[in-house]
Amino acid sequence: MRNPWAQTGNYRTSYVQDTTIFANYREIVSVVLLLVGLCILPLFLERSQVLVLNFILIYAIAVLGLNITTGYAGLISVGQAAFMGVGAYTVALSAPSLPFWLTIPLGGFTAAIIGFIVGIPSLRVKHLYLALATLAFQEIFVWVVGRSPALAQGAAIPVEMRNFLGLEIGFRNHNYFWYYVILFVLVLMVMAWRNLLRGKYGRALIAVRDNDRAADAMGMDPGRTKLMAFALGAFYGGVAGGLLAYMQRAVVVEEFTLSRSVALLAMAIVGGLGTVVGSLLGPAFIEFLRLYMERLSEWMKSNAFIQSITPAGVDVASALLPLSFGLVIVLFLIFEPRGLYNWWRLLRSYFRTWPFRY
Repeated sequence: MRNPWAQTGNYRTSYVQDTTIFANYREIVSVVLLLVGLCILPLFLERSQVLVLNFILIYAIAVLGLNITTGYAGLISVGQAAFMGVGAYTVALSAPSLPFWLTIPLGGFTAAIIGFIVGIPSLRVKHLYLALATLAFQEIFVWVVGRSPALAQGAAIPVEMRNFLGLEIGFRNHNYFWYYVILFVLVLMVMAWRNLLRGKYGRALIAVRDNDRAADAMGMDPGRTKLMAFALGAFYGGVAGGLLAYMQRAVVVEEFTLSRSVALLAMAIVGGLGTVVGSLLGPAFIEFLRLYMERLSEWMKSNAFIQSITPAGVDVASALLPLSFGLVIVLFLIFEPRGLYNWWRLLRSYFRTWPFRY
């Protein structure tokens, strides 16, 4: 009889076992302990530190969507930030008349519709050409927002929510309140992600990614599968954008530019494409890298020796952040293409078989 506590490998011998969300009871216990730890973590942190956690969790939701489009379906998207922007501006326009638990899904569905339309070129082009199509959408989004009076021409649009079920949301508890809301939404999105991709749709995505002609010959519809991948990835991005709008109390177009899309793609690559754990580790790694680079830049600008050896008119400190992003992507693609998830897998395997080496 199979022991659900002592399983050390993949012993799944049926389709039902293969589609289970958790391999054994230890995974369930680990997830519960992780959630408990995340729930009590803000109690030991300052407001600014909780704000960093909020950004990480929001980007994790967006990267989950990007992992559907790029990680599973193999469709390179450089426009995830634009889908976040669609969700954020939908929330900003609907927040005065609707509660947040309606505006956030509305932002996701609006982004999904746009994502379905943007995914139409994937029916004809692949790889680099598809990436250029999503890049064009990213730039078109910024251009349209910057010239639309209804969207304040890219200027800040306030998004306020001062109370919830009698709870006053002010300066002191704003970050803490939205931390728990974002964490709750993230858990729902992860469960939906796992539940969707462990079944036949996830297998269809992988089949279309590997060989769309063979998938078509097996009875799958590659075109519909690709369009649904874009729509689902955009839905996750729209939800993340709506949460970002409420968390920052305003929407500005500078938050949804090409640099943000590149950062989200870097998070997906660094974390590990097509994995839930990678969708959490990647945003955490990149966000902490960004904070460290910003502090290093400030130190370089205030250091007299660094300024004396820097050529006139050259701002080396400001170039550190994009340089570090590009360098991290290249290094991970060369030395660890499976991302931080592979490190997590090796670490988990080590403790699973400890004290033995096999």
